[in-house]
Amino acid sequence: MSYIDLTHVTKRYLKGEHAVVPLEDATLSIEQGDFFALLGPSGSGKTTLLNLLAAIDRPDAGDVVVGGTSLVKLARGKLAAWRSEHVGYVFQQANLVPVLTAYENVELPLWLFPLSRAERHRRVSLALEAVGLADRATHLPKQLSGGQEQRVAIARAIVADPPLLLADEPTGNLDHESADGVLTLLGRLNSERGKTIVMVTHDPRAALHASRRMHLDKGRLHELEGEVAR
Repeated sequence: MSYIDLTHVTKRYLKGEHAVVPLEDATLSIEQGDFFALLGPSGSGKTTLLNLLAAIDRPDAGDVVVGGTSLVKLARGKLAAWRSEHVGYVFQQANLVPVLTAYENVELPLWLFPLSRAERHRRVSLALEAVGLADRATHLPKQLSGGQEQRVAIARAIVADPPLLLADEPTGNLDHESADGVLTLLGRLNSERGKTIVMVTHDPRAALHASRRMHLDKGRLHELEGEVAR
């Protein structure tokens, strides 16, 4: 059985008097340990798909199953707890708290768990080491480069050791060198730590770091093989 299964998923939004359908009868399977990239133009529904996988939103039709759990059937009161345990989310903006150090930003998700101070310290230290920023633990976001800020955001996403990492345009605000560093890091988390990664991007070069690629446009998913066309 696949780790992620979307079955005949449709999602609609009302925009004024008109219905917008970012996903229409979408069916998708992703194996555990895959590095999956989803391409498509702005407004094509890429972020909508990520939000369904993160249980931030629910489909109007169809089912979303992650790790054997149907997110459609999961009680709304249990969604936040499920998300904190199973999903790490990386956004285009690092969204770090400016008055907190890198260490404190990474530590934030762990306050949701009944952990001792020593255990929190161990996990934060491991996460910062994994992204190559152990020596920047006491730095504030304004003292970091854009690429370093995004790596702190990735450390925050993996500190609770979730099996699924969702990345929404993680290199969109970075220069070429910093973007390559972030993509290399994601690839390492996938190959060395077995994280299942679903990344949405509009950049074909970024998508080439993934082992599998699909294109989303007008609510429909299409498999891409080989080089990714613009």
